[in-house]
Amino acid sequence: MKEIIEILMKKRIIFKKFYEIDKKRLNTRKKIRIFEGVDLKSYYNAVFFIEQKSRFLTKNAEEIENLYKKLIDLQDHNFKKKIFLHSSPLCSKAKEILKKRGWRIFSDFV
Repeated sequence: MKEIIEILMKKRIIFKKFYEIDKKRLNTRKKIRIFEGVDLKSYYNAVFFIEQKSRFLTKNAEEIENLYKKLIDLQDHNFKKKIFLHSSPLCSKAKEILKKRGWRIFSDFV
């Protein structure tokens, strides 16, 4: 978790509270880490972190969006910002889909 906080601090995103959501509560076995944070303006942020070697494709973007919807239902509130961190090559169509849906994408930390 420390590495993710450091990445976000480099992007000038600072949280008052930041904790990891258990993947089992979202009924997924994917290699993804999901965090919820409260920033300095008291807005809730969802942070999704994926570390993989293969290319992140359009179908993966749809899966991320489905997990986000499950997270909203689980936490029973909406999130002001959605942040996606990845360490793999990102398909341009997947990036376009995520951007259209309001995700902030960070990949230059690799």
